[in-house]
Amino acid sequence: MKKHTKKIVLTLLLSSVLIALLPLCLVKNAEFGGSDDQGGTVVETINKDYTPWFTSPIEVFMGGELSGEIESLLFCTQTGIGVGIIAFLLGRFYERKKLKETDRTSNDAG
Repeated sequence: MKKHTKKIVLTLLLSSVLIALLPLCLVKNAEFGGSDDQGGTVVETINKDYTPWFTSPIEVFMGGELSGEIESLLFCTQTGIGVGIIAFLLGRFYERKKLKETDRTSNDAG
């Protein structure tokens, strides 16, 4: 890996760690709730008679609201699948580049 590329990668890694940790360190005793909960609260304060028009198919199948642990499991599963797809695509791009460089050097030598 080139020196310039290493600097870029390290800078990006450090900035992502800072983005994740700074809110936890700077905002003491804060509740980090989901945007779904906050949106529902705002809608209820604006319109007291509002009833949701959509229910999650999983909640309908299970017969009630999912527990926090199940929601976390589903979110982590979704994240894992997404990371797997991204890692696969990055690997394919890397191998394609490597194959092109190999072909280029073999053509130059021949």
